[in-house]
Amino acid sequence: MATATLLLPAAGRFGGQRLSTASARRVGQADVRVAPATVDADRLARIFDVLPRGWPAAAVSRQRDAGDAAGALWLRADPVNVQPDINGARLMAHGAALGLDADDAAALLPALRPLFGDVGFLLDAPHPSRWYLRLPEGARVPSLASPEQALGEDMFEHLPAGDEGRRWRALLSESQVVLHNHPHNARRAAAGLAPVNSLWFWGAGRTPDRITTTYRAVYSDDDTVAAFAEAAGALAASLPPGWDGGAEATQDDRLFDLRDIRDLRVFDRDWLAPLLTDIDAGRLQRATLEFGDGATFGVARRHRLRFWRRPRHSFASVAAPAPAGESG
Repeated sequence: MATATLLLPAAGRFGGQRLSTASARRVGQADVRVAPATVDADRLARIFDVLPRGWPAAAVSRQRDAGDAAGALWLRADPVNVQPDINGARLMAHGAALGLDADDAAALLPALRPLFGDVGFLLDAPHPSRWYLRLPEGARVPSLASPEQALGEDMFEHLPAGDEGRRWRALLSESQVVLHNHPHNARRAAAGLAPVNSLWFWGAGRTPDRITTTYRAVYSDDDTVAAFAEAAGALAASLPPGWDGGAEATQDDRLFDLRDIRDLRVFDRDWLAPLLTDIDAGRLQRATLEFGDGATFGVARRHRLRFWRRPRHSFASVAAPAPAGESG
């Protein structure tokens, strides 16, 4: 019988929001595990088994976008918007949130290519919001955070430090000057659009030898997740507006990427409550709620027998797991 895994943000993102009475009762009966919090790349690396180990997002997404990633070292150099504040500059938008189209890429890329070409890097954009650097053999790339990790934070806290990062900090600074002075950004601002005033380097690596996953289908609006799912041979599909898994007579294990959800009421109404209905009706064997700060809730039909368990009305504070022997 099918199972479902819901990949969720850190439980703390929901604050003190409360579940409905019915959902609180069933969540209170669930198996609970608490592990150390991890960054998204590490969470996703548990979903997709990548060999050699790592998270080469640039190469995998490049292969999906252009089909030419094999045999080269790739780095994402995505267009972003940053806003200065008293302590530095915050990363405010990237990817689809910028609303870029082919005209934006065609206007901005020619001004940036000489900057990177002078150091042997080839810059192009097979997709308007996903820009790539093809790096020469032997290029050294430091560890770089994904834009999701840095969103809303001071970008300088996520830049590579030391001698190894000096080249990348210099390239970033020079690209910011080029973009700041570009007339196309003035036209975007006049049209009420956020300017592309910086780049974000991340995801370095080569095409993996192998990518596998235990999931037959992965539903996500994250293009990188979709790229890894396709490379692993899974169905990659957009995230539906809510749980409708009970309508399918399927034995598949499915993953739903809900890391962007912030409203617990919406999550409860559109996802959790109908999912619990399918579990209790026997149409779904088990559901796993995996939170970004390390808490995992496993819900199965047999858990309804745990009538002594107290309801869990929120995810604000996750209690320790139930003692061994209480999971039956």
